[in-house]
Amino acid sequence: MSKATARHILLNNEKLARKLKKEIINNEITFEKAAKKFSKCGSAKRGGSLGTFQKGDMVKEFDNIVFTQDLNKIHGPIKTQFGFHLIEIMARY
Repeated sequence: MSKATARHILLNNEKLARKLKKEIINNEITFEKAAKKFSKCGSAKRGGSLGTFQKGDMVKEFDNIVFTQDLNKIHGPIKTQFGFHLIEIMARY
């Protein structure tokens, strides 16, 4: 499993990340809408979709989650040099 498909929401604020995670889990907002409205990443316009990527393409903290944690769950907030991420792993190959 050296490839994965995932989406994420990148935020500057951990408190906001925790709030959005709760709202997504409680079906108050969809992941896609939250990404489009709040994410600081260029992937926001695609609902946070990062497409398919290989292990090592992302920063270490991100890869550690994507290649070890459960699929189809919201993980995070995960702190990296870019900010705080909420990550949903869609598939691993």
